[in-house]
Amino acid sequence: MNIRKLVAEFVGTFFLVFFAVGVATLSFGKGFAFAGTSLSAGIVATALAFGIVLLGLAYAIGPISGCHVNPAVTIGFVVSGRMPVTEAVGYWIAQFLGAIAGAFTLYGIFTGSPDYSKSTTGLGTDGWGAQSDTHINAGAAFGVEVIMTLAFVFVILLVTSKIGAPGFAALALGLTLTVIHLVGIPLTGTSVNPARSLGPALVVGGEALKQVWLFIVAPLIGGILGALLYVFVAKESEASA
Repeated sequence: MNIRKLVAEFVGTFFLVFFAVGVATLSFGKGFAFAGTSLSAGIVATALAFGIVLLGLAYAIGPISGCHVNPAVTIGFVVSGRMPVTEAVGYWIAQFLGAIAGAFTLYGIFTGSPDYSKSTTGLGTDGWGAQSDTHINAGAAFGVEVIMTLAFVFVILLVTSKIGAPGFAALALGLTLTVIHLVGIPLTGTSVNPARSLGPALVVGGEALKQVWLFIVAPLIGGILGALLYVFVAKESEASA
């Protein structure tokens, strides 16, 4: 096991949660004076935060670990035959620990503000029903998370393959994640990343923690389906490249 890869995945997931979930909390968290003033602005700001952070991380740690920073992406690499399960287990542990550390660090900083309350401001958690801006039910939330993650993992596997455009993979990943958040934030808050969802849910607890199973299971299923689609569409072309 390459410890450098695991440290890169831990640090990368930490930064993704700390910065991007931080923007989400500042944009939507009740209690902060500027939160909720414009739903559309909050959606755009949060979507850009996730996309830009991933873009930077892809350039920074991509050459070290591949910059998965997402258990659903890692399972996609396993299913597509581009990573052994033994290595993936280490990635999953590093990603979940990084997300949890990022969420608790972010929470610790927010508690320095008298305007912050864990129960009312939250921490950028995902959800359905009353926890969703559009109040979609669990079935719809499950479906949209599967579809969004399928698309994300499919794009990742393609742009990082032999037939992908060299040098543009990071840009494609950042833009794809941004668009996914533009659609997903009003529906579920957007997970497509089990680690990103679990960290904040552990901090907030309550309904967010009760619902987090969906944002672990659905993205993993989406990652598997995205990998299968990649194998069907591109594996033969990649082999001949």
